[in-house]
Amino acid sequence: MKQKKTMATRALAYCAMLAAISVALARLAGLMPDESSRFSIEAIPIFMAGMFFGPLAGGLVGFAADFVGCLFSPFGFNPLFCIPPILYGVFGGVFQKYLARKMSIPRLAVSFLPPVVLGSILYQSFALALVYFSNTFTEGLILKLTTRSVQFAITMVLDVLIIFVIFKAKVFDRLGVWPPKKR
Repeated sequence: MKQKKTMATRALAYCAMLAAISVALARLAGLMPDESSRFSIEAIPIFMAGMFFGPLAGGLVGFAADFVGCLFSPFGFNPLFCIPPILYGVFGGVFQKYLARKMSIPRLAVSFLPPVVLGSILYQSFALALVYFSNTFTEGLILKLTTRSVQFAITMVLDVLIIFVIFKAKVFDRLGVWPPKKR
């Protein structure tokens, strides 16, 4: 019983730290050319939370990072926009066993593809067009789909490479979070 409680406490502490790192990366290490575009690597800690602790923990880290990050944003919190960060954490957990079998750049890219395409490109483009282009929705949607496709092609490559480099440096092993333990 004590071992299970210690692991749960440790996982909670890691998840809180990963959410905080995501907020810092989004607000301090990102480029925001306009109110609806941002180049950042904030998805890395969210994805890693799912990868280490499962889809539920990853999804909660994604929500927490987005919610807290919006407190420091001039645009405020809009629940429409919190789905993509949640998806990064969920899919990190969904692909946990796939990545545990063999960590490689192609496997990481396959794992990042669903949240990038479904969340950041398709869903978020729709939500942004709905909020910022309500009078010209179709034009706004086409604009966001094209610009966000380029934006997230770039950030996805960076996300995958950064996680792979950290993995190769055996940082996850030394922290005791990789490979995932059977619960």
